[in-house]
Amino acid sequence: MLNEFKNFIAKGNVMDMAVGIIMGAAFTAIVTSMVSDLLNPIIGLFMGGVDFSNMYINLSGEDYASLSAAQEAGAATFNYGLFINAVINFLIVAFVVFLLVKGVNKIKEEAIKKEKKAEAAKPPADIVLLTEIRDLLKKKK
Repeated sequence: MLNEFKNFIAKGNVMDMAVGIIMGAAFTAIVTSMVSDLLNPIIGLFMGGVDFSNMYINLSGEDYASLSAAQEAGAATFNYGLFINAVINFLIVAFVVFLLVKGVNKIKEEAIKKEKKAEAAKPPADIVLLTEIRDLLKKKK
């Protein structure tokens, strides 16, 4: 059973998936920072200084200066600004993943084309076999 597990782990798909998950987590942290630290301030500037991360609806009926103050007080809040940030993060990550997949697919297509050209340049197997037979017959004479 242990050997089966080792064989399973050693297969390329499992390791590729693990690397992909780790890289995805690291990439998500970068995108989250880019959205919250770079894009949202620019978007807020064009929207009159609006900060999405501090947009919420207070469901408790009391007044709080910010979302963090309401959360510290334990008030029920509807945090639609954080949801907007999450949507922006998702759209950016999805677009970048799309670009990466598109690039990888292009590279794969080019490799397949080269492989097909190399196959087309080779003579058919029966011709190769007949040539070898001819050459062997010439040596025996």
